[in-house]
Formats: sequence, structure tokens, C-alpha cells
Amino acid sequence: MGRALAGAFLAAGHPTTVWNRTPGKAGDLAARGAVVAETPGEAVAAGDVVVVCVLDYDASQAILDRAAGDLKGRTLVNLTADTPDRARQAAEWAAGHGVRYLDGAIMTPTVTIGGPDAVFLLSGPEDLYEETAPVLAALGGTRSHLGADPGRAAAYDLALLDMFWTGMGGMLHGMALARAENVTAADLAPFAKGMGTLMAQVVDELTVPVDTRSHPGDDSTILSVVATLDHVVHTSERRGIDASLIRAVQEISLRAVAAGRGTDGFSGIVEFFDADAGTAR
Repeated sequence: MGRALAGAFLAAGHPTTVWNRTPGKAGDLAARGAVVAETPGEAVAAGDVVVVCVLDYDASQAILDRAAGDLKGRTLVNLTADTPDRARQAAEWAAGHGVRYLDGAIMTPTVTIGGPDAVFLLSGPEDLYEETAPVLAALGGTRSHLGADPGRAAAYDLALLDMFWTGMGGMLHGMALARAENVTAADLAPFAKGMGTLMAQVVDELTVPVDTRSHPGDDSTILSVVATLDHVVHTSERRGIDASLIRAVQEISLRAVAAGRGTDGFSGIVEFFDADAGTAR
């Protein structure tokens, strides 16, 4: 991803200096006109806007500590993925070293960077976001400023990735269940796409009950969903398919039923993910 970001800056005509933790990985960027720095400090000193994108905040902080003196007075845009708390800690570190700080998340794969489909989420001071917008525009796609809290982009990132990977797990579990019943993934695919479309439509329908903590069961109740989940678990286990993923949803739903909320709409299980599940109504 770091190489994709640097490549987009180069393609947009920005003078770009790069540094990689693994020597030799920047060769293709050098061939395109990038200056390859020998140290993080040298890379940082080359420009007013510094973009870092590595595995996690342990990695990014180790790099930033090495370049702290050279970072003073510059703008740091941290596009490394990690947790909201780590993002806030990084912002505190930056403030303590005289560094202006934006935190961000990249929501699309490397092939989108520099093109119209790239999606970036950013959080931190709004004036700093506006100031860096012309530079970050080189990365393509859309950029959304989510607020002054530096942890907000990471919060969006984790919530969205939670949805995506849980959904991917459910999709693959469904394919495994279908395969066990002699239904190929190819045969299932047209109907699976329909479920995906339905999921996208349901997102908007869920926002009001989740935000208001009101979950009327006018169309479907938790109890009715529990019956379906029972069928999925039963069939999965009869066919030797690991049902732990769907069991997790089943168990949370049963907690809601045990708390007397079985006639709520299925959105009501959101209250039972909290540590003090179901107490806030």
C-alpha cells in the first residue's frame, strides 16, 4: 500500500521522497522519479507533508521515534491501520513533538489508489484537513473528514471491517453448507448476490432503531430468527460443518430472548453486544 500511495503522488507530479523498512523495495519508485532516502529522518526532512503507511502502530511509532526531530513543524498523515485508542495516542505523541497530525484509514485495495474508486477516511483538525486536501487529492477517489477526534477514522475503519469480514465469513460458511448438500458455489452465486443486495438495503433500515435503541418487531422478531438459526446450526453440524460462527449469532439472540426481548425486531440484538448487555433501553 505504501508503494501504491507513493506511486500516486509521483503520477500526480509531486516531488516524492520514500523510505522503506526493507532496503531495495523502493526500486520501482526510484525508476519513476522518487528520491530514495537512507533514513526515516532524511525522508521526513524532504517535504512539508509526511505520509506513513505500514503494518500497525507499533511499526509506525518505531519509525516516527527515529525521525521525531525532523518531523517538528511538519504535517504527518498516518494512514496505518490500528485501533482508535492507538490513533489518539499517536496524536498526543505528535502534539508533544510539535507535529501537526491527521489520522486516516484506507478503505479500498491497492489497485484503487490514484483512481476514482479509492476511499480514504480522515480525522483530526479540520483546518489541517483542508490544508492538506490538495496534496491528498493525488491519491484519487474520495476523502471524508470525520471530525476532530483523531480516533474517529479508525473507529469507522474497524466497524466497517467488522461488517465486511464477518459477512465474508458468513458467505463462505453458507457455501460450505451448500457444498455439503451437493449445491455448488456457482449454482448458489446468483441467489447469494440477491442476499448481498438485500443486506445493502437493510443498512439504512437499521440506522434508526440502532441509534434510538427502539426495536419494534413489526416485520420480523428475534424469536423468528432464532428458529432459522436453529435450522442452520442443526444442518451444519449434521453435515460436519463447523457452526461456531452462526452459533455466535444464535447465542446472542438467545440472550435477548432470555431477557424478555424475543418479540423485538432483530436489530434488538445490538443491545446485547455491550458488556452490560440489554440494560440500556
